Amino acid sequence: MAEKLKLQEVEVWDGNMAFAQAMRQAQIDVVAAYPITPSTPTVHGYAKFLADGYIDGEFVLVESEHAAMSGCVGAAAAGGRVATATSSQGFALMVEVLYQASGMRLPIVLCLVNRALASPLNVNGDHSDMYLGRDAGWIMLDAFNAQEAYDLVLQAFKIGEDLDVRLPVIVNQDGFITSHTAQNVRPLQDDEAYKFVGDYKEVNPMLDFCKPVTYGAQTEEDWHFEFKARQHKALMDSPKVIKRVFKEFEELSGRKYNMVESYMMEDAEVAIVALGSTVESAIQAAKDLRESEGIKAGVVATRVIRPFPFKEVQEALKDVKAIAALDRSAPGGTLGMLFNEISAAMYSSNAKPIISNYIYGLGGRDMTQENLKEIFRDIKRNADEGKLTTPLQQFSGLRGPKLSFY
Repeated sequence: MAEKLKLQEVEVWDGNMAFAQAMRQAQIDVVAAYPITPSTPTVHGYAKFLADGYIDGEFVLVESEHAAMSGCVGAAAAGGRVATATSSQGFALMVEVLYQASGMRLPIVLCLVNRALASPLNVNGDHSDMYLGRDAGWIMLDAFNAQEAYDLVLQAFKIGEDLDVRLPVIVNQDGFITSHTAQNVRPLQDDEAYKFVGDYKEVNPMLDFCKPVTYGAQTEEDWHFEFKARQHKALMDSPKVIKRVFKEFEELSGRKYNMVESYMMEDAEVAIVALGSTVESAIQAAKDLRESEGIKAGVVATRVIRPFPFKEVQEALKDVKAIAALDRSAPGGTLGMLFNEISAAMYSSNAKPIISNYIYGLGGRDMTQENLKEIFRDIKRNADEGKLTTPLQQFSGLRGPKLSFY
């Protein structure tokens, strides 16, 4: 039996430690990993807990991130609770195997510490790796701070392993801004955390030799379409379980999570939609502008990125006149992912707010309060004029000549 770790009512953890502690409390059978900045402390922390006797499972240090996810797929197919952590280029190397994990319906949990993708080489945080994995068939959750990183990992195991879901889950947090910033975290004690997650339920384990099964079968045109349609249905139906798990966690911890989080939206006329640590910064900017300039500003954040919560987004934004969708990833020749998702949601609703796109914070560039306030002022002008008064897409916080498109 693993030793129990007595935790204080309030611990001071950074986001990586929050990830590692939640993984420890879930009593994972196998973690296969290859460390990479800025997620390395998650893996180091977990390995230290194992060495100190707080974990019964296995830690497999492999030769690459591709091998890490491959090891996770094998261990999950064998019938174990499985997780890993990575960032950036490591995540990119995993992408081939991400599709294997979701296609085989293996409820692996991936702690993803978001970081820029090369080239140029950059170890700081943006959402390039988050965006890279958005269509791999995984449930994707987003933490805005260390407390949420801890909470969401515990919930990720319960969501992904539910018999009505059986899909892998990614929990995102911002590299360095969250992963390396010490904050107050109120953890659960070991017994109550594990009781919440629950014992692992095997489904078609390969090590049950009395019931032989096949993973990774070849289908071609005869059955591939049907397999992918059922996988998509499981992903699209997962909000029922996600909402139930969020509710159960609220009853246990007092901390409430929603598919879409809304702040000061009761009377908001303009809103920023954002992800990650920027959400809390935008909330502060909105508060300041309400007091100093009378701008009725609000903030909306998608806690669940996949499956994308279209109806919840529509409801959150139905009364605003103008929206700024903030994308922290290079758009690669189009508008940003969050802009496109928000636009699609609002286009199919009765509301028709004016929506603009801001690219910001690439490679760890600070998103300042003044940057955020200027965006709010831009969309206030859009709301007042009833049309776009600025280009559809702008780069916020960029040095040199201002870049805008469309």
